[in-house]
Amino acid sequence: MDRIAQFTALVTQQPGNALFRFSLAQALDAADRREEAAEHYRLCCASRADWMMPRILLGKLLLRSGDVSAAKPVLEEALQLAIAQNHEDPETELRALLATL
Repeated sequence: MDRIAQFTALVTQQPGNALFRFSLAQALDAADRREEAAEHYRLCCASRADWMMPRILLGKLLLRSGDVSAAKPVLEEALQLAIAQNHEDPETELRALLATL
């Protein structure tokens, strides 16, 4: 079973499980199914105000889609979480990425 089918089945069984949804978003993103992936990343972001990774991945996805105006606030929020949580590598990456926008 491919990853998309695997995680779709898990999300169907447990729609409130944000980790399953995050894994599905990543699988969809890897398959370049951006709109579907973005929907799941957004749900992950909404599920936890302190969850940095779905914000980073959503921001990058939006940039790849050419939607800089939507990506920037998501990446800025991820940067604030990286700073607050002392995640130095993501902070450095996000600062560099935001500097190009």
